Amino acid sequence: MSVKRAIGLMSGTSLDGVDVALIETDGERAVALQATGYRPYTDAERAILRQALAAGATLSDRTARPGALAEAEALITRAHAEAVERFMADNGLSPSAVDVVGFHGQTVLHRPQARLTVQIGDGDALARRLGLPVVHDLRAADVAAGGQGAPLVPVFHRALAEAAGLPTPLAILNIGGVSNVTLIGRDGDLLAFDTGPGNALLDDWILERTGEPYDEGGATAARGRPDEALLAWLLTHPYFVARPPKSLDRNWFSHRIVGHLSTEDGAATLAAFTARSVARALDFAPERPRRWIVGGGGAANGEILRLLAERTGAEIVTADAIGWSSAALEAQAFGFLAVRSLKGLPITYPNTTGVGQAMTGGALARP
Repeated sequence: MSVKRAIGLMSGTSLDGVDVALIETDGERAVALQATGYRPYTDAERAILRQALAAGATLSDRTARPGALAEAEALITRAHAEAVERFMADNGLSPSAVDVVGFHGQTVLHRPQARLTVQIGDGDALARRLGLPVVHDLRAADVAAGGQGAPLVPVFHRALAEAAGLPTPLAILNIGGVSNVTLIGRDGDLLAFDTGPGNALLDDWILERTGEPYDEGGATAARGRPDEALLAWLLTHPYFVARPPKSLDRNWFSHRIVGHLSTEDGAATLAAFTARSVARALDFAPERPRRWIVGGGGAANGEILRLLAERTGAEIVTADAIGWSSAALEAQAFGFLAVRSLKGLPITYPNTTGVGQAMTGGALARP
């Protein structure tokens, strides 16, 4: 199949900014990773997005934009447009050099059990401003068909692993606001699901206690001692024993569960919660992976990586260490998924989202 040039965009539940990535791909096995970029959110923009997360929790209609949601949607659309425009200028790209943009948007509500998932961002407006086709709303079709709508990236993870000739069984872990894992078996079979919290709780805790947006390098968590009794109780939550596929809303857990602890001990407890919930994924692994490749913001948290190695007994490496991009991995995935969507290829599967059959997804907006 013909190779296309795609720009992928991702704004995750950590609310740090917009990741941009250029890839060339046929949407199947050919994947060439190219330039990446980043447009951070300002503190004022993050405040608007946090208001939108709170407003999103009240939604029952995925098209409604009450309160802060309308302002946040305009912000998301504008920020993504600015990110792409700057990226194209920095890399000498004209619109004619790009075939499609994959636009995830910002998740403000994810309740697949109610067949409801909401990612704000106006795909039609983005396509008009950029003068490029935009594939957006990539989760909706899967959720409407009874799937979890997440994670979406496993088919990309497998293509990357195959292109790199990596031995299997293998785990590819994304630690964003929520953590999700792709388990790739020896025969290429996929099993994927959200393992539990990622950076979201720790980021919220550090912001509240110190005013900083995240725990740089995991330094604060490394100075603390986890509350073992609280961790034991948290890990009895029904989510962790539910069989995959399964997905998690960012708001299912709150950083205030450690509100009685010191800043350091609270951070240590939340970092351990992330690592231990990831390790619980092994309860469902048909084959135990000897290697975990970690991307997302959590790949920069040395304390979480240390705890993961301790809990899994496996080799833990960052995506950067093998020549991928920890920061841009999800943006690259959405470029890949946009090409698959254009070609009508499946993006979700029974073993990744629980949908009844492999299916494509995404809405196409033309300029």
